[in-house]
Amino acid sequence: MTSPKLFEAIKKDPKYQPILPDIFRKAKSNPMVNAVMREALLSDAAGALGKMHDVVVEAAKPALIGREIIWVLPTTETLVRFPKAKLGKAHRTAELSQVWITQEKYDTVDIKADVEIKAGAEYSKKFLEDASWSVMERQTAEVGRAVGELETERVLALFDGISAGNLAGGGEYNGAGTLDWAGLVGFWNRVKAENFNAKVLVINPNQLSDLWQQDQFIHSFYFGGMADIRRGVLGETYLGMKIVVSTKVTDGTVYCIDTEVAAVLLLRRDILTEPFENPKKDRYGIVASERIGLDILRSKAVARGSGW
Repeated sequence: MTSPKLFEAIKKDPKYQPILPDIFRKAKSNPMVNAVMREALLSDAAGALGKMHDVVVEAAKPALIGREIIWVLPTTETLVRFPKAKLGKAHRTAELSQVWITQEKYDTVDIKADVEIKAGAEYSKKFLEDASWSVMERQTAEVGRAVGELETERVLALFDGISAGNLAGGGEYNGAGTLDWAGLVGFWNRVKAENFNAKVLVINPNQLSDLWQQDQFIHSFYFGGMADIRRGVLGETYLGMKIVVSTKVTDGTVYCIDTEVAAVLLLRRDILTEPFENPKKDRYGIVASERIGLDILRSKAVARGSGW
């Protein structure tokens, strides 16, 4: 997973250098930033803003399940073109006994990083004068969680948008009420039959409960460094798929994805926390936002079904 940058990393990243002076200038006069500086005993507004940013990032991480099920590509461009080579043909030259692959035609997908995901927390000046850091920290964390959930929703909506006929197997792979080991293998096989490799199975917690009743499922795991049970990311089964679990997945819906080729999420600007204020309405606070772009590259690398 590509994790959002903590504040120290943001300050050192050349990409953010042009905008940081203006952000720090606004932070100095922002009542919420000043309240955090006072309550958390910090020496300057930049430190207070950095503390809030790190709270936002840490709260966002558990909700950023979408980044586990799609290829994440950081970019400095507003538009990226992806060439998709059509299947090539092999020709053997009799003289040299060598094989040459001819690849003459390409499809392309142009993806714009034009989606901005944003969440914020705002309060009156009176509230900020009286609030403690422990109260503000909870609300700051909610901003991060909201951004993470919105991003995951966009990724899942991308896979939901694939028409049934363009999925692996030429249609949805639907069940009859319970996801068992045979169903899991069936999803894996649909992607494999399209000459792709299933890297992740994405399910709702209720389907995970079904799978925990299956001995084959339990015995298929080796939990290594890639497992993060708290976030809902389980280690790989011996089929080569990790299991990702999220309440954002509709109950009964299952996705099986080759994350290397199915789709891409362009990360034009990762999560950034900035001061917000509207003195006329007596509203002050912070806003966390990110700028992304996403699209399908190879729909046949995705199997999807419901009724499980």
